[in-house]
Amino acid sequence: MVVHIVMFEFKEENKVQNIAKVKQELERLPSLIDGLQKMEVGVNFNDSERAMDLSLYSTFATKEDLQAYALHPEHLKVVELIKEVSVVSKVVDYVV
Repeated sequence: MVVHIVMFEFKEENKVQNIAKVKQELERLPSLIDGLQKMEVGVNFNDSERAMDLSLYSTFATKEDLQAYALHPEHLKVVELIKEVSVVSKVVDYVV
């Protein structure tokens, strides 16, 4: 199994609304993209300086499934939205 984790820091402008919109759009993807086995989207409540605003945890059977997800048109639409409303993102991918 392949695990894909991404964390985002959002711009301050319309932050709450943008986080909600991105969460909603991300949560649509499992029903639209074959190979995306599981997805959890979490909104942060920790006020630490190290904290990020939103995290994404998703799983795939293979690295190829992850690559297909990364290039899928529906995923790319969400990526464009995220680029507009975020300032930082971090990712980690690993095999379990």
